[in-house]
Amino acid sequence: MDAPRPWVDIVIPNFNGRAMLVDCLASLVRQTHGNWQVTVVDNGSGDDSVAWLRQHHSQVRLIDWATNEGFAAAVNAGIRAGSHPLVFLLNNDTELAADCLELLVRAAGTGEEYALFAPKMLSYHQRDRLDGAGEGYLRGGAGYRLGTMELDGGAYDCPRPVFGACGGAVLYRRELFARIGWFDEEFFAYLEDVDLNLRANRAGCRCWYVPEARVFHIGSATTGSKFNDLTIRLSTRNSLYVLAKNYPLALLLRFAPVIAVYQLCWLLFAIKKGRLWAYLAGMWAAIRGLARMRRKYRRRNCAEIPVAEFAAILNRAEQDAVASIMRRRTALGRGNGLLRLYCRLFL
Repeated sequence: MDAPRPWVDIVIPNFNGRAMLVDCLASLVRQTHGNWQVTVVDNGSGDDSVAWLRQHHSQVRLIDWATNEGFAAAVNAGIRAGSHPLVFLLNNDTELAADCLELLVRAAGTGEEYALFAPKMLSYHQRDRLDGAGEGYLRGGAGYRLGTMELDGGAYDCPRPVFGACGGAVLYRRELFARIGWFDEEFFAYLEDVDLNLRANRAGCRCWYVPEARVFHIGSATTGSKFNDLTIRLSTRNSLYVLAKNYPLALLLRFAPVIAVYQLCWLLFAIKKGRLWAYLAGMWAAIRGLARMRRKYRRRNCAEIPVAEFAAILNRAEQDAVASIMRRRTALGRGNGLLRLYCRLFL
């Protein structure tokens, strides 16, 4: 007899996403894997999301908040509301291929040494282009979705270990949260998944990329654009939170040059986008919170891999990220001279 299919808790945070929930929930109904429970955590939406869900999707577990408590808090509430061994975190601006959940669950059943499973994310509007094929990492304090904006192709068709997964679509083993803790609600939004990926890697928990499992992602649908005052402010603050919370002192010193390079590039990018004041607000918030983040590093309460092994993982993650960036720039006819110099100096 076939083994029973494991149940999955699907957690969807929502803020004014009624129009996007239509396609997202419809794609869940079409899944070939049928054992799942959806929890939507509404973060104080001002549209008719809550009323629409109650009328059209009464089977959905709904957590209805009066105010926006942030992405990380919403995700944590949704995870805590369930009890199944697998948790699928999903953005509301997504649509799943019919076999996506089945393929991810199958990977979890055969890859017992892995705790996270990343699907192939494709652009919702340009479905031949990647939105992300697992997460890489830039040691200066940011994640990078591998393959983003590249044409879908052979480079991203092979299952393999990756540094981590984007919080927009990822399957977790529930036991991971018991081991390393929840999403950090002080991040509010942006880079909270990078922080979780770092904590998972520090604890020896690995991520597996499942390219056959496809998710179509609009991206930045809640905030309206990729780069606005909110995203710049929070990304500036949270990139420094990531470093303070996850790097031992030895790595802060060892990676100081690459941290300086990344943070300078981010400053110049914010200026280019006309968001200097948002950057400065994020920097000031980071300065006020760094001591608190450092205390969180010292209070970690699970076994961790040796620092040298963690450093090697971060080096490989950045090599993956830089290779992806260079591949995208080459396809656009742009040069990679500065990136090659960076690789020679730091990788």
